Amino acid sequence: MIITSTPHHWKFPQKHVIITTDMKKQKLLPVKSDIVFRMFFADERNEDFLISFLKSVLKLPKEEYKKIVIADPHLLPEHIGDKFSVIDVKLHTKSGKTIHIEIQLQVTKDTRDRIVFYDAKLITEQLGSGGKYESIQKVISIVITNKELIKNSSRYHHRFTFYDQEAGVEFSDIIEIHSLELNKLPDNTDGTELYDWAKFINAESEEELDMVAERNPKVKKAVVTLRRLSADEQARDMYERREKAMRDIDSLNREAEQRGLEKGKAEGKTEEKAKIASNLISLNLPLETIITATGLTREEIENLRKK
Repeated sequence: MIITSTPHHWKFPQKHVIITTDMKKQKLLPVKSDIVFRMFFADERNEDFLISFLKSVLKLPKEEYKKIVIADPHLLPEHIGDKFSVIDVKLHTKSGKTIHIEIQLQVTKDTRDRIVFYDAKLITEQLGSGGKYESIQKVISIVITNKELIKNSSRYHHRFTFYDQEAGVEFSDIIEIHSLELNKLPDNTDGTELYDWAKFINAESEEELDMVAERNPKVKKAVVTLRRLSADEQARDMYERREKAMRDIDSLNREAEQRGLEKGKAEGKTEEKAKIASNLISLNLPLETIITATGLTREEIENLRKK
């Protein structure tokens, strides 16, 4: 049973949409978009899909899924366009374990450090004033990406805990991090539920969805639900606004990078001119000759001469 932690949960009316032939021709919303993933899996009406996905990734007792609480489910449309917001899914199991699911389509050198920091924060937040360590509940992160997150491994799924590699002993699993790298999915199924859900999330065409739906009845139902969601005008508007926000981020990053390169080139040229001027100064050449040769100002050359 999935419960929302607030009465203001904004529902997507895809369940009330009748699928037509034209809708089947319509391009489906990509589940690997963070906003579409949340619209699909964080909707309590899709609890079967969420639980099936979680079971395919995690090794938790079945009782944990009998009561799932979605944290902060009130993701209203006006927040989607915030280009600096992080859109993820956070939930709590029956015993209070925290599960954090994040779509990360841009992997940077500090992505893994940020994930560990965020999980550590979720741990410390559990201890209030006078709190006891034995009350701390496990924090689990599932990071989904279509970029390489774990180098030197061809596996598409990893599970990380505190572990002594040499002794082969686990110190603690209080923090558990799962990586799901969609770009490493093999072409042929490995026979697992996780492979089917990963293919569903990564699918970019009807053909890909049909292939996985043929062998997995649960995913087949999910494809039908995805078609309904894709036909909902409000859901598509939210997706398009989110995509625009992400394009804005990319544009800002490119502009900042370009400015950095131009600044670096300018600084490099200035340093090179300074070196040339210093050499000419050591040869006791006339000031005007040095100005003409380097393009530096009289003041800049005088400062170099003093050094």
